[in-house]
Amino acid sequence: MWGGSWIFMSTSTHSPNFIIIGAAKAGTTAIYHYLNQHPQVYLTPLKETNYFALRGQQLNFQGPGDDLYVNRLSITAPEAYRAQFDGVRDEIAIGEASPLYLYHPLVAGRIHEELPDTKIIAILRDPVSRAYSAYLHLIRDGREPHRDFETAMNHEQQRIADNWEHIWHYVSMGRYYEQLQRYYDLFPAENIKTYLYRELLFDPRSLLHDIQRFIGVDEQFTCNTSMRYNEASLPHELRPPLLPEARARIQNELRDDILKLQDLTQRDLSHWFTPT
Repeated sequence: MWGGSWIFMSTSTHSPNFIIIGAAKAGTTAIYHYLNQHPQVYLTPLKETNYFALRGQQLNFQGPGDDLYVNRLSITAPEAYRAQFDGVRDEIAIGEASPLYLYHPLVAGRIHEELPDTKIIAILRDPVSRAYSAYLHLIRDGREPHRDFETAMNHEQQRIADNWEHIWHYVSMGRYYEQLQRYYDLFPAENIKTYLYRELLFDPRSLLHDIQRFIGVDEQFTCNTSMRYNEASLPHELRPPLLPEARARIQNELRDDILKLQDLTQRDLSHWFTPT
């Protein structure tokens, strides 16, 4: 158990100088494992510490399976968080990856207060595909009771009110503009890098070389990107369909946010409005 009820004796004086903040279901697990191959990179042994989102809390998320995941695995105590860096030796880039950090409204301020010079990495996925991937993830794990995606979305606000953990916030987690703007309000733009999920899919080596350059390690090192991580891994015939109506609903609800995000990141996101 990693949570706040355990006391870890740590002598580590290290802290992260880069943080992968999300988004959830957008490739953060793959990037975490790929970067971990680099001899000049140290990443916390626990991916998704969630520390800056949940520190000091007694966790009691109420969704199906939340006790087995976020309640049990998140780090909430400072000493336990520092212990995650006990393994640092002579690595140049020290980091962690917690995709909840993009979504949680208080995290940008907390990171800036403790680590104002840290570098921030975000990878963003089409909000429709991201939401559907989170839904399939919960179907795969036997946690999502509804076998219709739109019905599950209809329950989102009630689930939030009932304190279900953040993975259940299918549409809300896709409001990237308002989430990322919090970081741009506090950190210099040169300390923030934003990537797109399809760059990871189609050219992972170039994306990783760029990240390596950004965090100040040898950018010529080539990570093995052949392994796939954290996919929904649900056979297609068992997947509830993503119907056009559900896709249009998310696109319409997030249209203004996406258009603002284009201006903020200076990235063309028109493909997020296409039907496939």
